[in-house]
Amino acid sequence: MSIVRVVSYNIHKGRSATGNRESLADLRLGLYNLAPDLLFLQEVQGRNERRATLDAQHESLAAALSMQTAYGCNAVRQHTDHGNALLSRYPILQFENQDVSDHRLEQRGLLHAVVEIDDTPVHCIVVHLGLFAGGRTRQTQALVQRIKDLVPEHAPLIIAGDFNDWTNKLAPLFVDQLNLYEVFSFSPEGLDKKRFRLKAPSRWLKQGFTNDGQQMTTIPELGANGAARMTPPPRTFPAVFPWLRLDRIYQRGFAVRSARVLHGAPWSQISDHAPIFAELELP
Repeated sequence: MSIVRVVSYNIHKGRSATGNRESLADLRLGLYNLAPDLLFLQEVQGRNERRATLDAQHESLAAALSMQTAYGCNAVRQHTDHGNALLSRYPILQFENQDVSDHRLEQRGLLHAVVEIDDTPVHCIVVHLGLFAGGRTRQTQALVQRIKDLVPEHAPLIIAGDFNDWTNKLAPLFVDQLNLYEVFSFSPEGLDKKRFRLKAPSRWLKQGFTNDGQQMTTIPELGANGAARMTPPPRTFPAVFPWLRLDRIYQRGFAVRSARVLHGAPWSQISDHAPIFAELELP
């Protein structure tokens, strides 16, 4: 059994929420204190020829945290480029970046890596989907197809990033087609077995009781495939006053020990998004 500390974070190219100051030093310190095992990062500058302090952000973070790194370049400008990055405390066995850009104004990619956790290959995909609903749908279809083609059906899988899915329309697709669950929902893999038992009759779940007849402190809703949902997806944007539900961590093959959005200082000043932190248990 391994406990994996996962963070998903849109780092806003190393600039503060307002964009008027560099925030990489605060970011390094904040992440160091979290001691993550897997970092799913979006809006990472891989190259900045004008400001050396903002150059190769994935490499500087990986060096500070003693982690391996994989970078997927998506948007290339004259003096800069940016994309997604995965930082891992575990060995990265392989990675590939798939271009899923829907139009020339938004360059998007799926960074797919395989890491080895206690001799188990775990597939990790960092995403940053487009701003328009039609593009997000097509990018999600490409993601689903990639997983069906390249990820074994029962392999542990984590997909995390900025989905720009503030209406939560994509979640049923992940549940129905890929058996993936967001870390803030209860599922066969994500249920806290100390408090709730999966074999509890649905009528008990509706009435707010566990399998042994103990009353729950919060009554869950029943979601797709009978999965119980305690909370809606978290609000993560803007960081200073989160209102939109843009960021997600989806998983299968793990138990979810905890999940939370990191609000307040220093996170509200580091980026325009708030990070998501989750502890996952790999059996």
